[in-house]
Amino acid sequence: MATQLTQAKSPTELVITWEALPKDFQLEDEPVENTGQPLLAGALRESLEISGFIQPQMLIASNFGLCATVNGQFIAKAPDWVYVPLVNEIVGNRKSYTPNLEGNIPAIAIEFISDTEGGEYSVKRSYPPGKWFFYEQILQIPIYVIFEPNGGLLEYYQLENQRYELKLPDENGRHWIDAMGLFLGTWQGTKEGRTGYWLRWWDQAGNLLPWAVEQIEQERQRAEQERQRAEQERQQKERLIAYLQSQGIDPNNLPQFK
Repeated sequence: MATQLTQAKSPTELVITWEALPKDFQLEDEPVENTGQPLLAGALRESLEISGFIQPQMLIASNFGLCATVNGQFIAKAPDWVYVPLVNEIVGNRKSYTPNLEGNIPAIAIEFISDTEGGEYSVKRSYPPGKWFFYEQILQIPIYVIFEPNGGLLEYYQLENQRYELKLPDENGRHWIDAMGLFLGTWQGTKEGRTGYWLRWWDQAGNLLPWAVEQIEQERQRAEQERQRAEQERQQKERLIAYLQSQGIDPNNLPQFK
């Protein structure tokens, strides 16, 4: 089964069809370039999961094949992180995803720049096309983010008139993603032994979506605040009892007021 766009007529135009991953197609299985990339991707998902954002009909994946067939040639690219708002069928163990055929076009794709050239900026049109060209011209993903973890540079591109346009952040250094109802920005700190820059989510009110370790710490702090409040109340009660006793009043036999 394939969904086809038939507007292409000139040699410079593209004939794009949306077909399932062929059973004999071998997805690229390159090793992760560094140990930081899985941590960055996992951290993005973790805070969404803890906040209750993730729903069964969504697809959130890392290094996961997005598929399309262009001019009869099958193409699969794997962004470092991708979010699809709605899929047609909930599948427990997907090997790939074909937009339009299996559900929505991804709302956002994110690439982490590593020490080696990974083609994040490649506009190569010939087969196999570059990532930028694939996301912009073939899949037409509305938001493309390129993040450089070492220096913390976040490049946020939005699709306008079929071209990615670089957008500046707001006064807090964040970008509002309407499709998610969240802000995306950078944060500096330590998680799982990695110290540096991270991509983080904030809600509409500007609250940072916590990681699990942060949520545990927040709960510990709330418990400590409650313990301190209870201790203050106990001490105040003891002082009141002592005062009443010093005045010859039995605190256990106070007069009743109507």
